[in-house]
Amino acid sequence: MTDEPEQRATLPFTQKREFWVLIAYAVALGVVGAVAGLAFMGVVGAGDSWYSDSNPDWFGGEWWWIAAAGAAGVVVGLLRRAMRVPGEIPGLISELEEEEVDARLVPGIVAVSAVSLIGGASLGPEKALGAIGGGAGTWSSTRRGVASDGRHVNTLAGFAGAYGGLFSSPVIVVMLILEVARPGGQRMTRALVSTIVASSVSFGIYFAVAGSVFLDAYDVPKYPFADWQLFAGVVLGLLAAIVVTVLIIAVKATSKLFSALKLPVVAKATLGGLLFGLVGVVLPLTMFTGSDQLKTVLDDGGTLGVALLLALVIAKMLTFAVADASGFIGGPIFPALFIGGTAGTAVHELIPGVPLGLAFTCLLAAVPGSLVAAPFSMVLLVAFMTQVGALQTAPILIAVVTAFLAMEGVKALIAHRRATAADAPEAPAVGQVAGA
Repeated sequence: MTDEPEQRATLPFTQKREFWVLIAYAVALGVVGAVAGLAFMGVVGAGDSWYSDSNPDWFGGEWWWIAAAGAAGVVVGLLRRAMRVPGEIPGLISELEEEEVDARLVPGIVAVSAVSLIGGASLGPEKALGAIGGGAGTWSSTRRGVASDGRHVNTLAGFAGAYGGLFSSPVIVVMLILEVARPGGQRMTRALVSTIVASSVSFGIYFAVAGSVFLDAYDVPKYPFADWQLFAGVVLGLLAAIVVTVLIIAVKATSKLFSALKLPVVAKATLGGLLFGLVGVVLPLTMFTGSDQLKTVLDDGGTLGVALLLALVIAKMLTFAVADASGFIGGPIFPALFIGGTAGTAVHELIPGVPLGLAFTCLLAAVPGSLVAAPFSMVLLVAFMTQVGALQTAPILIAVVTAFLAMEGVKALIAHRRATAADAPEAPAVGQVAGA
């Protein structure tokens, strides 16, 4: 006669208690994520009120913006000191890859990120929301003594709950989390189920209160599909890889520069605010997350001119790098979307034969897709945001995959050179070479 424990072991996972505990966690984390998203986005949305009447052209900002951004830097520095936020905190991508969030840092990250976004920093809200959701998953699992695998799954469900409303689509959220985290083995199935449930619950609550945020956000001009556009996708993907490479270099160089400054955390944050505030006076569209500003770029690209569009791409890279290096906290996805979309608009203005819809969508997806190593989720996101046709999605996919492979190739080459340099024998001293 079969023992009862053996019978339970052979039951499908959906009939086991662990499955329903997983679902309960996912539902709860979806509710937490929706409420946190509504509250956080409601708070930071107040920041746009001191920007909305600006002129998007050269020197269209107000000089008092410098003081406002500098004041935000002072508050950021004081909050980091008071809430003991360390100088180096885990990035969004590393937290997803590790499937764990240090819950002790969450209050400080959320407070600093809120002030950063209200103060006009070129950062996105996804870092703070991910910290809330992922932190809730890690914290609740740790308190209840959930095993390591379960804790990791619940952390990913927390991220899904936080992003379900923000990105307006459970499909995009699930794809993004699984692409970046890449859970293996049985954890993949559990993560898939829990993220679907959490993001769906969050989206349902968020949509009922605030409506969709990203769906059909950008009114891209329609254009007929042609075979040559597939090759254009390859070229635009390579261009996106160049843009991302420049962005990474800018971030690393700025971080090294600020690290070399022997200044207190408050002084560094204040300096950073003054700098991106100054850039904002010259180029107002570089301020804030870039989501609303990108609509202006898309609608008025021909009026703004190629020179201004290219300046916006470079300036947005610098303001993002300065904000990140000086102590402001936020995510990279929203600024990368602005950089990619603006670069695509500039391509159309330089080469009118390339449809605006083609250039805009390809670079809008390829820049963040290769930056955060999530190509397929960015294709879905851009397809939903722009409502391009099914055939027009093909060049976007080709551009994103091209950019992703190019960046991975660069990473592999750098890693190989570092390994070769580490294995190389130490050079002999001058005296040894001379025979001394």
